[in-house]
Amino acid sequence: MFKSKVFMPFAVLGDPNYEESLKIIQGFVKNGAGALELGFAFSDPIADGPIIQKANNRALENGITTKKAFEIIEKVRKDTSIPISVMLSYNIVYNYGVENFYKKCAELKVDGVLCPDVPLEEAEELIELSKKYKLAQIFIVSPTTTKERMGLLNKYASGYTYMVSLLGTTGVKTELNTQLPAMIKLCKKEMKLPLYVGFGISKPEHAANVIKLGADGAISGSAICKIVEENLTNPKEMQAKINKFCKEMSEAVKNA
Repeated sequence: MFKSKVFMPFAVLGDPNYEESLKIIQGFVKNGAGALELGFAFSDPIADGPIIQKANNRALENGITTKKAFEIIEKVRKDTSIPISVMLSYNIVYNYGVENFYKKCAELKVDGVLCPDVPLEEAEELIELSKKYKLAQIFIVSPTTTKERMGLLNKYASGYTYMVSLLGTTGVKTELNTQLPAMIKLCKKEMKLPLYVGFGISKPEHAANVIKLGADGAISGSAICKIVEENLTNPKEMQAKINKFCKEMSEAVKNA
């Protein structure tokens, strides 16, 4: 399902609007993405920096709903079989109906669900539903995650492990965390799932470096949302720049 040497771009479903969002995600697929991470827009995201917060707001202001977000996923899935994981606040899952949400994901052939605001200790229902509907239940590790905690997560997590490369919120960074080599080494030892690294991955050399350090995938979201933000009045230019970025990141990962 979730493989090695993968570039996983992130986009907020519905950003900047329904039609352009669909084109952006379809462009990911055409330009080498090995998996997709798609976010459901929420007014109060807990881990997102200002760039992705603005992406959430744009999507909401332009009328995105959970129903419409699922429609975009359905259209994307018709064109590709690469893994799709969704990242979203538990609030959205709860309001949709927890089992209904997992059932809908299964119907659309979504591969995994990540609710970053649900810790392992409160995830029993999600884990059970992920098994029932054959979805991966993805969890996050960070610079503060201990060896013991990783061992515990390893018993319940599935799909891939999302490694937050630095403390704080998402954003475009110039350099990777110097602690990252040790973090990746420890996580690969204690957890048996593919390891995808996100937060601050904004250049091809970043993506290549995390793969060289032993990660299985590189995730980038803020850099993509920034391109959207800077090209709102020129959708064609926006799409061209995102396609170019995705292609360069995908090639960096594959050649690492």
